[in-house]
Amino acid sequence: MLLNPAQQRHNLYRNLKSKIMVGLTVAATIVALIPLFLVLGYLLSKGAASISWDFFTKMPTPVGQGGGGMANAIIGTFELVGIATLIGVPIGVGAGIYLAENRGSQLAQAIRFAADVMMGIPSIVIGIFVYAIFVKPFYGFSTLSGSIALAIIMIPLVTRTAEEMILLVPHELREAALALGVPRWRTTTSVVVRTAISGIATGVILAVARVAGETAPLLFTAFGNRFWSTSLFQPISSLTVQVYTYAISPFADWQRQAWAGALVLTAIVLAMELGVRWVTRGTARVAR
Repeated sequence: MLLNPAQQRHNLYRNLKSKIMVGLTVAATIVALIPLFLVLGYLLSKGAASISWDFFTKMPTPVGQGGGGMANAIIGTFELVGIATLIGVPIGVGAGIYLAENRGSQLAQAIRFAADVMMGIPSIVIGIFVYAIFVKPFYGFSTLSGSIALAIIMIPLVTRTAEEMILLVPHELREAALALGVPRWRTTTSVVVRTAISGIATGVILAVARVAGETAPLLFTAFGNRFWSTSLFQPISSLTVQVYTYAISPFADWQRQAWAGALVLTAIVLAMELGVRWVTRGTARVAR
């Protein structure tokens, strides 16, 4: 079919506009990735030289002595984030399911508003809050108080992410399950949540990554510890606090270990993200 000159010019204009927009989106993606690669490259150049077996297995050394590592801080970070995840994720996912399934209720609107407000509260304020209601009246600085502070930060993030992911599930799936006589609670847990599990898991990892890099709330709750700590009611070390302490010190060896700690923390977060992507990939495919 032959096109007249006006139609040819119109098609040429549309193709040109399409190529320009694709080029702009590619350029925007590259610009957005540049800071990420710059940060990763700088961390590698500064921290890779200090990574060794001793860094993962030995305790910090006193001031003036070389060597040592951050074994207690690495274990402490996993302990703090792990307990916070056990506290925050069930509450956040449960609240997200309730918000998605009861959008019009006044209670849901109040919870949604509270979650939005909590996401904007500075983390240091949450640390002071936990210090006032848990640290000072009870056991003092402890692993549990640090985990509670991190869990409070996680809950609104997980709640809002879970709600949005569940709302993306087609309503026809709910109707099909209900038409087959499946109870509503079973429809929500076995159909809706299972379909949205990949997005929910991604939101959980984003929340974990957020709290894994927090320093301010831990200064008021977990505080820090230069020794091994296995008690929930004793101060505990963490990578973020240890990196902060070493980074502001005047000692070159501590500053090098601070870069190594930052690199290890980034690698932990990246490994968790890749792991969840791999685990939820099969689940999402089955749900589709």
